[in-house]
Amino acid sequence: MDLGLQGLRALVSGGTKGIGRAIVEGLAAEGAAVGFCARTEQDVTDTLAALAADGHTAVGLAADVGDEASLRRWVEHCAAELGGVDIVVANVSALAIPDEPASWRASFDVDMMGTVGLVSAALPYLERSDAPSIVTIASVSGREIDFAAGPYGVFKAAIIHYTQGLAYQLAAKGIRANSLSPGNTYFDGGVWQNIERHNPDLFAQAKALNPTGRMARPEEIARAAVFLASPAASFMTGANLLVDGALTRGVQF
Repeated sequence: MDLGLQGLRALVSGGTKGIGRAIVEGLAAEGAAVGFCARTEQDVTDTLAALAADGHTAVGLAADVGDEASLRRWVEHCAAELGGVDIVVANVSALAIPDEPASWRASFDVDMMGTVGLVSAALPYLERSDAPSIVTIASVSGREIDFAAGPYGVFKAAIIHYTQGLAYQLAAKGIRANSLSPGNTYFDGGVWQNIERHNPDLFAQAKALNPTGRMARPEEIARAAVFLASPAASFMTGANLLVDGALTRGVQF
């Protein structure tokens, strides 16, 4: 299937590791030019080098999505370098699990406002695109109560609600908006690898909850995000797509 991404321009926040990196690579492999950010300059430099070595067009900048000015600078830089924006993928999370004031503030600033800020900054460019699309990365923790109930789960649920609102509000402009809710995803340097090393009982418990007997790989989540972002999904908007290996048991009607 031709996803129709050749020549389109995409922005991905948190694009140097895990799911975000896999989304960047997936979009680039389909012919999109990709702009991405991460907080660490060296991670951005290394990712740009890897993408260039594979012959892909990419631009990157160190940015903190929890800082509105930093986020806008990144969006404007990428739009200028790429000649516009067709797709935005809001991927960054503070991964703030504990029920503490600092976690609530971090989740609001990074998860929620990082998503809202990205959409707001990119919207003028999306309005000029012929294939505009918004994808927000939520979580299964936004659908049901699990070990991440509290700041993380609450704001992931809010992101799903926000995205469905965008779909309705922007439909007349031809701008699609969908959220993607991954299940537990394992990768080098990721939260689940850290839990495996430092809390093996919790890791074993979480892994056992999935009837497939394993966690997702980043590229498995990324493929769904790339499809949602693409013109091939032209009549999908307002959806929350679960990619969780049957982890959750609630039925979506």
